[in-house]
Amino acid sequence: MLVEDNNNVLLKRREIKSTIKNAIGSIRKDEAANLIAEKLHLSKEKLIPISLSSEYGNPDVLALMYYYDDMEHAKKQLPKYRFLRIMNKDERKKIIDEEKAAKLKAKQAAAAEAKSKKKK
Repeated sequence: MLVEDNNNVLLKRREIKSTIKNAIGSIRKDEAANLIAEKLHLSKEKLIPISLSSEYGNPDVLALMYYYDDMEHAKKQLPKYRFLRIMNKDERKKIIDEEKAAKLKAKQAAAAEAKSKKKK
C-alpha cells in the first residue's frame, strides 16, 4: 500500500504516496485520507489529501497526501481551497457566505466613501 514516505524538512511536512488497491471510481479524497491515517496511525485532521490519480486499465489509485505537524505551516504553504475541500458542505458554505458578506460590505463602504467625496 505505501509507495513513498518522504520527510520534507525544508517545508516541514511529510509527503506520503500510497496505492489503494481496486478503488478506482469508488473512493473519495476524504475516505482515502481516513484510510491512510488509520493505516499509518496519523491524525486525520493533519493529513491533507492532494491528489488521487489512476491509469487506464489499472484498478489501483495512487494517492498523494501531505502530513503537517503544525497546521500553521500548512496554511502558509497551501492554497485556501485545499482546506475548504477538506471541510463538510455546511462548514464550507458558512465560511464562503461570511467572506462574500464581508466583501460586499467593503464594496458598499468604498462606494459610499467615493460618493461622499464627490459631494464635497
